Amino acid sequence: MTFDPLPKELKNCQHCPRLVKHRQAIAQKKRRAYQQESYWGKPVPGFGDPRAKILLLGLAPGAHGSNRTGRMFTGDASGDFLYPALHRAGLASQAHSSHQGDGLKLHEIWISAAARCVPPGNKPTRQELVNCQSWLRYDFSGLPELKLVLALGSIAHNSYLELLKNQGHKIIKNRYKFAHGALFHFASAPALLDAYHVSFQNTNTGRLTTEMFAAVLAQAKQIAAIAYPLSSV
Repeated sequence: MTFDPLPKELKNCQHCPRLVKHRQAIAQKKRRAYQQESYWGKPVPGFGDPRAKILLLGLAPGAHGSNRTGRMFTGDASGDFLYPALHRAGLASQAHSSHQGDGLKLHEIWISAAARCVPPGNKPTRQELVNCQSWLRYDFSGLPELKLVLALGSIAHNSYLELLKNQGHKIIKNRYKFAHGALFHFASAPALLDAYHVSFQNTNTGRLTTEMFAAVLAQAKQIAAIAYPLSSV
């Protein structure tokens, strides 16, 4: 496969001045625990199996997680919940993700986000999400075997619907309400399955439990016709 998840245009993306300033400021100031590390401080590319049948779509990089490590859901509490779940489901080769060279490989799944740069307060603006649509389209263009989008949270849910609308699908968004476990099918496009985001706010309060997320992953695998045991990863 020749798909490059980090083309030069993405690496040097300057579309959103507010996000460029924010991601770079965090990379320079750093958190005390990571003072000796070099922060990524750039747009975070998608990551995973180029033959993925599932695209897991998140919100945006974490300030001291992905913005530090350069890999989606890596280096913070969200990843500490997500990757063990993917490992148990047979979609990841190991249960932890600490940095780009840690040996982690994903199986039949690709991880991306609605926004590629860390936003202040974890809240990208409407225009910033629109600006990032081109990079979401780019990921889709390199993943020809996709069957399902697993959207973590309402922003990811809406971003995929916007992508479909921009591709010419006749979609009335208010007919597709976000709800944990909700499933939507489209003509000639990957289906959409919703889940609560794996944020610390959700997992720490019990809004999203390991059992709930395991059930969603099992449903996603069934829809995408993935039946590989963990030993085959």
